[in-house]
Amino acid sequence: MADYNTMAATAGTRSAAIDQGLRAHMNKVYGTMSIGMLITAAAAWAISGLATVTVDGQVFLTSFGNLIYNTPLKWVIMFAPLAVLFLGMGPVMNRASAPMARVFFYGFALLIGLSLSSIFLVYTAFSITQTFLITAIAFAGLSLWGYTTKKDLSGWGTFLMMGLIGLIVAMVVNLVLGAFFSIQSPALMFAISAIGVLIFAGLTAYDTQNIKNQYLAHAHHGDQEWLDKSAVFGSLTMYLNFLNLFQFLLMFLGNQE
Repeated sequence: MADYNTMAATAGTRSAAIDQGLRAHMNKVYGTMSIGMLITAAAAWAISGLATVTVDGQVFLTSFGNLIYNTPLKWVIMFAPLAVLFLGMGPVMNRASAPMARVFFYGFALLIGLSLSSIFLVYTAFSITQTFLITAIAFAGLSLWGYTTKKDLSGWGTFLMMGLIGLIVAMVVNLVLGAFFSIQSPALMFAISAIGVLIFAGLTAYDTQNIKNQYLAHAHHGDQEWLDKSAVFGSLTMYLNFLNLFQFLLMFLGNQE
C-alpha cells in the first residue's frame, strides 16, 4: 500500500508539473504572438503615416507613398512576406536557436506591417480598430475552445488545408483579373471573405489543440531547446491565423475611405 501511495503521489506530482509547464508554454506562445502583432500594427500605422499627408481634410500620398504604392515596388512589398514565409522562414528557423528564431519571427512581423500599411488608405481608422477588437475577441474564444474541448480536432486538418489551398487559388485568380484585366467579381470577393473567415476560425481552434498536444507528447523528453522553438513556431502559426482572420473580417466590416 505504501508503494502504491508513493507511486500515485509521484504520478500526481509529474502530472501537476506537466500541467504547469503546459500553461507556461501556452503563455509563451501567446506572448510572442502578441508582441509580433503589436510590431505589425505599429509598423503599418507608422508607415502609412509616412506615406500620406492630410491637407484641408483630404489625404494625399507623399513621395514615399507614391514609391511604395504606385510603382512596381508595391508588388515586391506585397509578395515579399509570402516569399519569406514559404521559401526562407522554415529552414532558417529550424537551424536557428530559439532566441534567433524569435528575432526572425519579429522581423517577419515587421515586413508584414509594411505590406499591411495600405489598409489605412482603403479603410477608416475607426473600422480598422473596431475589426481588430472583434477579431481579438473571436480569436480568444476560438482558441480557448480549442484548448479546453475534449473533442478531437485532428480530423479537421486535411479538410481545412484543402479549403485553404482552394482559397489561395481563388484569391490569386481574382488578383490577376483585377490587376491585368480590371475585372473583379463582387460575388467572388464575398465568397472569398466568407470562406476565409470560416477556414481561419477553424484553424485557430485546430492549431491551438495541436500546439497543446505537441507539448504533451514531448514534455517528458525534457528537451527545453525543442520546446522553446516549438513555442516560436506555435506563435507564428497563431499569428498567421489572427492576421488572416482580421483581414477577412475587415472585408466584411470595414468602412472604406
